[in-house]
Amino acid sequence: MPLVIPPAEVEWTAIRAQGAGGQNVNKVSSAVQLRFDIRASSLPDAVKTRLMDLRDQRITSDGVVVIKAQRHRSQDRNHEDAMARLHVLVQRAATVDPPRRPTRPTRSSQRRRVDQKVRRGNIKAARKRVGEE
Repeated sequence: MPLVIPPAEVEWTAIRAQGAGGQNVNKVSSAVQLRFDIRASSLPDAVKTRLMDLRDQRITSDGVVVIKAQRHRSQDRNHEDAMARLHVLVQRAATVDPPRRPTRPTRSSQRRRVDQKVRRGNIKAARKRVGEE
């Protein structure tokens, strides 16, 4: 089930994009900065907790997601790009991985491993000088 982020919970700021851009670069603020406060959002508490626990550099210590979008030349496309990246981040926190069930190596795989070690040891032993004991 995809989570819906209400537009009222997202704060937008138009900023100037970095890098080369010709004559237009100093006149137009085509990049956008998205700010989303996790704690004040309407997301479920479990998703908020997992989102705060993510080790992502875009999440501040105060629990605010800051995304800067400047890939495209138009502000509208950067706006869509930033919103898409926020959705990906929230979806990543919304999915819960199933718990890992530990497995044991099979007897044949253990035997293959030991046989390979023995073969490798014989190859190395054959490199020694003849007559040294």
